[in-house]
Amino acid sequence: MYRLDVLIQGYPGKSLCHGGLGWSTIALLRGGGRTVLIDVGAFAVRPEFARQLAAADCAPGSVTDVVLTHAHWDHSVNYTLFPNADIWIGRAEMDWATQEPPGFNPLPELYVRDLARHPRLRLLEDGDAFLPGLAAHLVAGHTPGCLAYRMTGGEAPVLFSGDAAKNRAELLSMATDMTMDAAESRRSLERIWTLWRELPGTLLVPGHDLTMRLDGAGRPEYLGERRAGISAWFSEDLLVTTSIDLTSPKD
Repeated sequence: MYRLDVLIQGYPGKSLCHGGLGWSTIALLRGGGRTVLIDVGAFAVRPEFARQLAAADCAPGSVTDVVLTHAHWDHSVNYTLFPNADIWIGRAEMDWATQEPPGFNPLPELYVRDLARHPRLRLLEDGDAFLPGLAAHLVAGHTPGCLAYRMTGGEAPVLFSGDAAKNRAELLSMATDMTMDAAESRRSLERIWTLWRELPGTLLVPGHDLTMRLDGAGRPEYLGERRAGISAWFSEDLLVTTSIDLTSPKD
């Protein structure tokens, strides 16, 4: 039903000194007359996001649906770039987000306020089948209304876990970093594992990591190759840069 392209690859890490890293996954689904984005990233990703959309021959105006796993800034704020899209998000998430006062947290309160008035806002409940082949599943904890989305009807089922399961370490340890409710997050991890195992061959696309599938022993294995790095100016010459590879552990 849909072709899946991961436009922006999530990264399983956080900054030690400069706030949230915010490198989250953005996925593109196309098929059945629809062009769907699962999460849309943060401000800093816009140049690369634009390049990836162009490489996929996907004009912003052609996007029919923006599907948000939750309201945090690194997943949600670029919904404004898609003028013709319906915006899908959990009702429980919006109920929480619109009542949350401004604070030193990842919630972009002005964007939440704008989103609440969006003429094409569509609110989802747990279990809703809302687009052909797509269903929402409540996986609270990271935020009160996080949703995971399962896609069926394509070459392989796909489960988009958002930040309910940010990376492989969370899936294997059954513990979560950056959650509002650790016990609820653990229950949500259990639900994600149930959904993942339920349909053989399911791919899991996490909020901050590479796409995975279960190997013959039932353990997550990565698909593809991680891309991540920083170019820094440490010298006195603007033309001289140092490239720092962030793709794998270093000895």
